[in-house]
Amino acid sequence: MTIERIVRIVAGFFILLSLVLAHVLGQVDLAQMSWLWFTAFVGLNLFQSGFTNICPLVTILKKLGFKEASATCAAER
Repeated sequence: MTIERIVRIVAGFFILLSLVLAHVLGQVDLAQMSWLWFTAFVGLNLFQSGFTNICPLVTILKKLGFKEASATCAAER
């Protein structure tokens, strides 16, 4: 597993954890529809992409003609 994938998993986990804690502590009500569900969607996508390496945004950007980063940073070490 690469560092990038671990970062995705941890970032997604912390986004979801913060939403759950805010709900449990009564600071937000996730039972009602709100923009926080968009935050949950982003967190879930980050979390799953760390395991599956499938990211919808990456797919969209590739189809729009954007290129992936090269491995030049690894060569500089």
